[in-house]
Amino acid sequence: MNAVARRRLLGLIRKESLQIVRDPSSIAIAFLLPLLLLLIFGYGVSLDARRIPVAIVLEQFDAETTSFRAAFEHSEFFAPKHYDSVQAAEAALARREVEGIVWLRSDLEARSLADPPGRVQVIVNGVDANQGRILEGYVEGVWKTWLGQRAETRREAPTPRVFLQARVWFNPAVRSRDYLVPGLVAVIMTLIGALLTAMVVAREWERGTMEALLVTPVRMREILLGKLLPYFVLGMGGMLLSTAMAVFVFQVPLRGSFALLIATSSLFMLAALGMGLLISVVARSQFAAGQIAIVTTFLPAFILSGFIFDIGSMPAPIRAITHAIPARYFVAILQTLFLAGDVEAVVLPNALALVLMAGLFLGVVFRRSRKRLD
Repeated sequence: MNAVARRRLLGLIRKESLQIVRDPSSIAIAFLLPLLLLLIFGYGVSLDARRIPVAIVLEQFDAETTSFRAAFEHSEFFAPKHYDSVQAAEAALARREVEGIVWLRSDLEARSLADPPGRVQVIVNGVDANQGRILEGYVEGVWKTWLGQRAETRREAPTPRVFLQARVWFNPAVRSRDYLVPGLVAVIMTLIGALLTAMVVAREWERGTMEALLVTPVRMREILLGKLLPYFVLGMGGMLLSTAMAVFVFQVPLRGSFALLIATSSLFMLAALGMGLLISVVARSQFAAGQIAIVTTFLPAFILSGFIFDIGSMPAPIRAITHAIPARYFVAILQTLFLAGDVEAVVLPNALALVLMAGLFLGVVFRRSRKRLD
């Protein structure tokens, strides 16, 4: 690049930077929107099942039933409510006052040592199948723990020589916040890179400033670079803000390399900017650009990237579609860097996919863009 072309590019970058500073909406999308989304998802959205309201029905008060009820009262997973009859508990379940019923029969203590033993009936609200399975598993866990404690108290079995101890890797606190917040960074960068870039370029077409640029000696490649670089810096600033909030506000551990996080974020930012510029080639009105960006970038990044919903549980055709979504690869990188560390077997293949997608989008943009009004 010669000196004249360099001066033209610097002038375009300065012009675009001034436009960003003078445009409150760009600043809001880049910095206020990440704060809002992180606060909503960090504090308001949780996939953890805690304090689940469950009905406890005791047909007879004795040592066994009282002990078993106490196991629910001391569990962090349940908020037990006591009913005198199963009919009253079923009515509460129908009104969604409780999510399940634990029915302790009157012969529980009498049949505790008999064959077959006493039964505990569990009725679960199956409207939300996932919540129902979680509730069923928690009840089973309380039941097994109670049986073990009772056997130890009564010395019904010899002390085992082998103890099983569960260990959770990568997210030992089992907090959904530690899983959601890193993935949210990909959604935020998609908004800044694709949505903001597409709408800003479309606004230039609407105001007629793009036509003024096209009649100057500036080359189309310089115009595109002049738009890429300022929004790249803006997007990386939003990423740094999101990372700082994740680590210092929500206490999400960053076990991987910060330099690797910056490098992979840069690759994803280039892919997001390429998507935004590609949309601006198709749509020249802000309304159309915004709608296309939301449908083709934001919603797929939110739904089909693995940010909330597990990709492995999706139907095969949908899983195939997710391979065309850059956020899928970046979410995998973020969750690995934050929770597991520098796992090359995960980071490198996904980073390579981002390189290919960034090259594809930017290559199409530079090839399709021409200095003409049609």
